[in-house]
Amino acid sequence: MKDDAPLVYSTDRGRITPVKEVISRPKGDGIVRLSRQTSGRKGKGVCIITGLDLDDKALGQLAAELKKKCGCGGTVIEGNIEIQGDKRDFLKSYLEEKGYRVKLAGG
Repeated sequence: MKDDAPLVYSTDRGRITPVKEVISRPKGDGIVRLSRQTSGRKGKGVCIITGLDLDDKALGQLAAELKKKCGCGGTVIEGNIEIQGDKRDFLKSYLEEKGYRVKLAGG
């Protein structure tokens, strides 16, 4: 057994509630980057939006708004928004209207 493993049960106190770790993301440079990716998705492309300096709740709300505007699916994974399909031009113009500085990244 590892010495650094968290304690989950003690005969003195019973079950111990584990402490939730707060995951912090590195601060970006203020530029939102849009890239297209197909690797690992059986040839289906997705647009990946990175560099948004938002908390998890606000990121989820923005992702839901973008999915409604694009009329397609998507998700939030590790602080990045993934939108199904190649909608980079629409996403770029929409995010610029909302006040973000946007760059197209990748091929």
